[in-house]
Amino acid sequence: MNALEELTQSFSRLPGIGKKSAARITHHLLKTDQVFLETFAHQLSTLHERIKQCSICGSYTESDPCCICTDPLRDRSLVCVVEQPRDVQTIEESREFRGLFHVLGALIAPLDGIGPDQLTIGKLVDRIREGSIKEVIIATNPTVEGDTTALYLQQVLKQLTVKVSRLASGLPVGGDLEYADKLTLARSFRGRISY
Repeated sequence: MNALEELTQSFSRLPGIGKKSAARITHHLLKTDQVFLETFAHQLSTLHERIKQCSICGSYTESDPCCICTDPLRDRSLVCVVEQPRDVQTIEESREFRGLFHVLGALIAPLDGIGPDQLTIGKLVDRIREGSIKEVIIATNPTVEGDTTALYLQQVLKQLTVKVSRLASGLPVGGDLEYADKLTLARSFRGRISY
């Protein structure tokens, strides 16, 4: 296997990139100037050093705690619970939500061997017990795993003095938050329902 094939194979391992797209990227990089390639290579090689998870919410950040958790203008009585750090970015781009976030890290999926103990639910409960959180908005994807996780969270959180709501319709069943448009997300936040 030559260098071109190796790089194409590496790109094809990324989510959403097939062999043809990977080959196009590889051939494009061959035409790109050396300065860009060196900068790109440096960004990739230092990614894990520069980006870490926020110790409070679990989102990706360069400084810990993240800029959302430390922003004094955020509504500290609202916490939006999402599956992955990329969901935080998706919701932030809607500019509809001004509260805090909590990243679960996964969804309950027994067939994949993922149970509630592997999620950051205990950390969420601890944050709620600190006292300033009044509402938890569950923003898991409308899938079997997302619904299962939402129902589990509802059961855990009903023992605490906190309002629990879920994003309203508008997000397609089986869809992912990262592919939702801004208007759909905005409507989902405005139309959320309580459990």
